[in-house]
Amino acid sequence: MKDVLTYKEFIGVIHFSSKDDMFYGKIEGINDLVTFEGNSVSELKNSFKEAVDDYIELCQKAKKEPIKSFKGTFNVRLTPELHKKAFKLATTEGISLNQFVQKAIEHEVGQHLKL
Repeated sequence: MKDVLTYKEFIGVIHFSSKDDMFYGKIEGINDLVTFEGNSVSELKNSFKEAVDDYIELCQKAKKEPIKSFKGTFNVRLTPELHKKAFKLATTEGISLNQFVQKAIEHEVGQHLKL
């Protein structure tokens, strides 16, 4: 699991710079670049929440959705060997490769949401 913060449906991915002795991050799942930083964990968390609140306010003023929209399609890169195995399994189950991948993702998401 990556180091992440969550607040109001937003996810912030965080990192640490040993050179600057600072935590920093950016909000993921939006169409803009919004960053935040802090010298301590509590400062970082506060900075993240402020960044989210400011971003929501800016989006409201601009009359735009703050969360990125998802089309439901994306490219998946696999090793040729895994691709072949997935194709064989999907075919023997009588489903398309897309359906096979969707079932696998649904299973993984379901497992993680149970935690």
